[in-house]
Order: sequence, then C-alpha cells, then structure tokens
Amino acid sequence: MAAPLKTVEGSNIAALMHEIGQRAKSAARVLALAPTAQKDRALAAMAAAIRARQAEILAANAKDVAEAKAAGATAAFLDRLALDERRIAAMADGLDVVRALADPVGVVAERWTRPNGMTIERVRVPIGVVGIIYESRPNVTADAAALCLKSGNTAILRGGSESHRSNQAIHAALTEGMRTASLPEAAISLVPTRDRSAVGMMLAGLDGAIDVIVPRGGKGLVARVQTEARVPVFAHLEGICHVYVDRAAKLDMARTILLNAKMRRTGVCGAAETLLVDRAVASTHLKPLVTMLLDAGCEVRGDEATRAVDRRVKPASEEDWSTEYLDAVISAKVVDGVDAAIEHIERFGSHHTDSIVTEDHAAAEKFLNEVDSAIVLHNASTQFADGGEFGFGAEIGIATGRFHARGPVGLEQLTSFKYRVHGSGQIRP
Repeated sequence: MAAPLKTVEGSNIAALMHEIGQRAKSAARVLALAPTAQKDRALAAMAAAIRARQAEILAANAKDVAEAKAAGATAAFLDRLALDERRIAAMADGLDVVRALADPVGVVAERWTRPNGMTIERVRVPIGVVGIIYESRPNVTADAAALCLKSGNTAILRGGSESHRSNQAIHAALTEGMRTASLPEAAISLVPTRDRSAVGMMLAGLDGAIDVIVPRGGKGLVARVQTEARVPVFAHLEGICHVYVDRAAKLDMARTILLNAKMRRTGVCGAAETLLVDRAVASTHLKPLVTMLLDAGCEVRGDEATRAVDRRVKPASEEDWSTEYLDAVISAKVVDGVDAAIEHIERFGSHHTDSIVTEDHAAAEKFLNEVDSAIVLHNASTQFADGGEFGFGAEIGIATGRFHARGPVGLEQLTSFKYRVHGSGQIRP
C-alpha cells in the first residue's frame, strides 16, 4: 500500500497535487475494470463506516460550524454546512441507494450490423478521473465519491475550507470502505490542504490526470472554474429558478408548490427565486400567494402590481430579476400569459429549473417545450431538481450546459462510450 499523503499545511503543494493526480490516474485503470460486486462491497462498507463514525463526523462538523459562525457566516450558509444525525443517516442511505442502482459500465447502448457483416457496439465506459471542487456542503464528499465509484471513475475531491474537518472525517470512513473491498484508496482522494492554489492546479488538469471538473458552490467559484479550467466542465453558474402560476392554475396547488419551492430549503440551487403570475388571475391568486410567502418569513420584492396587494412588499429593481438569493427572499411579477412568462425566463433565467402551475394541458406543453432549461416541471416544486429525486441515488451536481450531461449528473452522465467492432476478416476496399 502506498504511503499516506501528507496533510501538513504549507508543504510543497505542487508536488502534493501532482502525486494525488498520478495516484488517481493509476487507480482509474483499476477501477474501470472492477466488477460490479466489488464496487458494491465498497459502497456497503462505506455506508457502514459512516454510520459507525457518526460521533467523529459530528464532532468535526461542530468545529467547522463554530468557526463559520465566528466568521459571520449567514444562516443559509450554516444550513448548508451543518450536519446532524438525520443528515448523516441520509448520507449513508444515499450510498446504499447508489449501490442498488444498475452499473452503467459495460452496458451496450446500441448495436448494429453493417452490410459488410461487421457488428458495431456502442458501450458505456468510465470518463476516468473526475475532479470535484465544492463549497460548504460536506455531504457532497460522500455523494460524489459514491457516484464516481459506481460509474468506475476515480474522484479527486476538493471541499471548501469551511468544511475541511467534516470532509476529512467523512473521507476517513470512505477510505475504510475502499480498503474493505480491496480497491485502491486513491480512487477517492481528498485534497488534504486548505491552500487555495490547489484549486488552480486542479483547473489546469494536474498534468493531464483530470478528465473533467465538476464545481458545486456559489457563483464566484463556478465562474472561476468556467473561466480558468483547461479541462471540460460540468457546471451551472446560478440557479435562478421560476414558478409561473398560469391562468388555469388551481390556487391551492399553486400555494403548496410555491411555498415548498421557495421555503423548503432556501439555500439550494433548486429553490425558486422568482414568482410569475398570469395577469388573468392576478386579482384572485396574487394576494394569497404573496401574503403566504410574507407570513412564512419570506421577503418579497415585487413590481407595481405585486406591491399593490400587500404594503410589506418591497420594490423590485431590475437586478432582482436575475438574482439568485439563496435566502428567504423572492422577486414577484405579473406577466401577460404563458408567452410573457417564457420570455421573462429566457431573458433573466439561468437555464436551471423552472415550473409551471396549470390545469391547461396546452399551456403546460408550450412551457415544457419552449423553456430552455435543464429541468422543466409541470405542477411540481422546483426543489425536485435533485439527483436523488430523479432516482439517480444522488447527484454530483446540476449541469446547465448542452453537452451529454444536462440536469442532475448521475451515474449514466458520468460515463462516456467507446465503439467495439466485431469482424470476420473484413478489410476496407
């Protein structure tokens, strides 16, 4: 077994990161060929280790949270950072869910025979080494590791400095699981330093070791990754998500969906940031929806029509329509029907997740077809923008680009493909 990596701050970061990259690249060759049963044994052992190490993980997280509070972190930030028994249990359960999913590696997606008798197969294969750069949420350590492992990829994890202790405690459990299944520990590497230069080295590809980067965090982090990365990126810059209440919406349904979309967890990328209401039902729907949000403790910033229904509504600026609050704040606007709603979303949205509430099938189909977002919903909360809710077990992130990975990035999206060609002596004339 290779010697453990040094974790001392201020050590030779370039040499450390190069070593991490080379170990991950070597482990990728082993993991790509690992049988499903072996990967599943590792995932089962990882889940068991997280449950067994709950006290250690909570103790480490408590130190991270205390440090973040002392630094003046917001309530939304602390919510993303904090762990409790329920969240640790959910982390372990997520590993079990991923274990139960079908292994995508080796699946023949398509097969055909050419006129010359050659058979061609398109087969799913791992991408290779996935670099994940993330902030605050320590559960990403387990989620990303599980998805990469099951899809045959090795992972290099660089969590935020604010969750450094939590990530180390979780990673120790994951490493224990890998040892149990006799898989290389370097298949799941955690960058053992808070030094920010490590991020730049990952974006440069670690001397060709990293095949793709997945950033999970705030706008600043994602913008830096998209600007500086020398390798492909699966990412979204912002989650400016909309709920549009159509003229054919049931008010009770609209109330339930909107409250959940905005207030279930305000700090997640699938939280609604803008409410759009059809002018045709503004007289009946707008006030109940706005009052509900205000009474729930949500600040509402609205246009003139929205301000008229409740004096507590603050004026919305032009900037509000393109702001991801990640807090108990929402912008609200009255629009002239579904076409105007689609136009607003196209102008101000981030191609992440948008929802229409309506009983009009034609309006719903128009919205679903014309809104150019990774996830579009009809009569459902935007907070379903989550790999677990899609049946992926977990997600490594939400991608809003137009490459093969769009929306929640799960097992299938973490594979590429190659062509296998079977011949019987054919040559090309």
